[in-house]
Amino acid sequence: MSDIKFYFLSHIVAFVLGFFLDLIVGDPHWLYHPVRIIGALIALLEKLFLRDKKNEVPNDTNTENNNSKDNNKKIALGLLTVIIVLGLTFVVCAFIVIGAYFINIYLGLIVEVIMTYFILATKSLRVESMKVYKALNNGTLYDARKAVSMIVGRDTESLSEEGVIKAAVETVAENTSDGVIAPMLFTCIGGPILGFAYKAVNTMDSMMGYKNDRYLYFGRAAAKLDDIVNFLPARISAILMILSSLLGGKNYSFKNAIKIFKRDRYNHSSPNSAQTESVCAGALRVRLAGDAYYYGKLVSKPYIGDDNRSIERDDIKRICRLMYITAFICMVICTLILLVIWEILWLRG
Repeated sequence: MSDIKFYFLSHIVAFVLGFFLDLIVGDPHWLYHPVRIIGALIALLEKLFLRDKKNEVPNDTNTENNNSKDNNKKIALGLLTVIIVLGLTFVVCAFIVIGAYFINIYLGLIVEVIMTYFILATKSLRVESMKVYKALNNGTLYDARKAVSMIVGRDTESLSEEGVIKAAVETVAENTSDGVIAPMLFTCIGGPILGFAYKAVNTMDSMMGYKNDRYLYFGRAAAKLDDIVNFLPARISAILMILSSLLGGKNYSFKNAIKIFKRDRYNHSSPNSAQTESVCAGALRVRLAGDAYYYGKLVSKPYIGDDNRSIERDDIKRICRLMYITAFICMVICTLILLVIWEILWLRG
């Protein structure tokens, strides 16, 4: 029992230090970043399993293929991709973490801190979105479109300034769950092993989760799994963001955040994406979402929030602040829960 208590305490320390290391250093643009390695594995398996129609343009049209046998094969290959990616991610991460702790407790602590840091993306979300803000203030609309194109999937070439700002705000709001809170929750529960397993699921969805001829069947397992694993984290993130709007000051409306969350949290094709976006729209008193172009095709989407005021540049800073407060609240709650569990282990001797 004493060994379990010691390693559990090490996990708590690594969890907190990894969180703050991410806030201080941010996500490095490094060729061998673990998430990039996972992405390269996914791309390799896709190239191996899907040898045709590589240049198809992603869109949101559910195009049915008449060849049901081929479709079933794609579903099976997509499922196999998910199993391989998740399995390798789990095994490699377990080997690294457990191996490091086996060699030395302090080496294990250092490795877990670094891996936790790689899992979280709080600062990088702020840095990338603030590039859009700075481009709007100090550059041209072309510069702002280019900056926002690095963090969104929609077409940005013809976006107005309002469209650029909305895209940046929506991305930070949605990724508060996907890039910050969800990976934090999984890392809290299962350390970097479970944290990276979540990142693998999220990366597969971002690369394969399109509803087009190429990915409609091949990416189905990845998309469904992403919906499942994000179901609770997305809602926890929304609740924490609502609480953050209460603590954030006069720029946020706590009551309106609750109102719009209740009304618009399902105004998205994904069951999870609008959870935090609705809170953001309510807290900032703006209207988000609506129709957008993806790969040259206009996609109709319902609005999220009310058009109480025009969205403005400073809303990018406001959603970043809301994201940071949400992240801190989550970190504190997770740490307190871990400490309570550790205390229980300690009392049991």
